[in-house]
Amino acid sequence: MDRIIGIDYGKARTGLAVSDPLGIFASGLETLPSAKIIDYLKKYDASGERITRFVLGYPLNLNGAPAQTAPEVDVFIKKLQEAFPEIPISLEDERFTSVLAHRAMIDGGMKYSRRRDKAEVDKISAAIILQSYLDRKK
Repeated sequence: MDRIIGIDYGKARTGLAVSDPLGIFASGLETLPSAKIIDYLKKYDASGERITRFVLGYPLNLNGAPAQTAPEVDVFIKKLQEAFPEIPISLEDERFTSVLAHRAMIDGGMKYSRRRDKAEVDKISAAIILQSYLDRKK
């Protein structure tokens, strides 16, 4: 089945989200050490879930200029393009996704101890990034 993968890239950890086959909604998939993301995505793609696009959160400042962490994301984009040359990559503004993720966790009734888990925040942030893309493409 066709899937779009949302990515909230970080130097240490990366959150992943996946679309439903119709590309209507996003849900958190996994949070992994950033060094293992490419291998994980290769296995995921080979498992029968065909990746049709990557939506990558891109760090911007409030004025719209690339943030200080943007060069790290640029390096990851190159690695992703090398590993999956046939799959397009879309960039999505990731400003405020961590704040929105925390708000979603609170609104969803998640306990404080789980809200402090940065891996949960990264996974939910990836879902927010992907959902933003999906909503715009409708």
